[in-house]
Amino acid sequence: MIESYIESGKIASRIRNEASEMIKEGTLVIDLVEYVESEILKSGAQIAFPCNVSINEVAAHYTSPAGDKTTIRAGDMVKLDLGAMIDGYIADTAITIIAGGNIDENYTQDEINLHEEIVEASAAGLEAAIATARAGVEVSKIGASVREAIAEYKLNPIFNLTGHSLEQNNLHAGISIPNYDNHDHYVLEEGQAIAIEPFATNGEGTVNDAPGHYIFSYMANKPFRMRSTQRILKYIQHNNAYVPFSGRWITDEFGERKGSIALKQLSEAMAIYPYAPLREKQGCFVSQKEHTVIIEKEGCTITTI
Repeated sequence: MIESYIESGKIASRIRNEASEMIKEGTLVIDLVEYVESEILKSGAQIAFPCNVSINEVAAHYTSPAGDKTTIRAGDMVKLDLGAMIDGYIADTAITIIAGGNIDENYTQDEINLHEEIVEASAAGLEAAIATARAGVEVSKIGASVREAIAEYKLNPIFNLTGHSLEQNNLHAGISIPNYDNHDHYVLEEGQAIAIEPFATNGEGTVNDAPGHYIFSYMANKPFRMRSTQRILKYIQHNNAYVPFSGRWITDEFGERKGSIALKQLSEAMAIYPYAPLREKQGCFVSQKEHTVIIEKEGCTITTI
């Protein structure tokens, strides 16, 4: 088990670092997403969830639909969040990059300085959390360390986003790792795998749903009159029963029309769950940094370093 966590972590880390070099002015988000996902498969791992590329005030849960024309601008705050798994054991990791290029054409120097601080704050929050994480520690203590580190920059964490425990074939295994002291007295145990992911913002620290649904997860087998919808549900059951999937994967496999109709019908019937992109409530910028760790008696092992 530990060996699989370590192996998936090495793969995710390498691909994260390589893909980060693509985050610059003029890059199409879909090219970045498809590069990450194809490299995970080429490495011999499986995709643990669709590659997320969330820009500026969007904190999470954006991945490209088919034909996406979204283009990265110089100075954009780009969050790259990806996951790989070996034998079902998951590595979940994220980084925020300020896109290179002619930044001063899009942002003032004061804005650039602020954006750099926001990125530094989430990184500091992650460092503080990792330094706190060990067997016997309450998860609220990790959250308190995150908030304290981010507060040093006079910024806020995202209060309604959390890290999470990981288990085989289970991305969100029931334990939340908060980004502030939420008074959760759950105590971490040796051998547990958790993803710690502080988000920092110059806003109030709350995210709301934004329009659109691009990521889904399987919920239940249900009957449908349309043969194409029933066939697509069976495909999802076979290929994505345990981890989230991209709507783009479905439309690429079955065509835009049939795929889109099926995703709508399946979502309405709660056969699948649709995830909306998450946007900072005040429209302020958000950064994220994330590692997967294995809890030990005197600390933790970072699998995605």
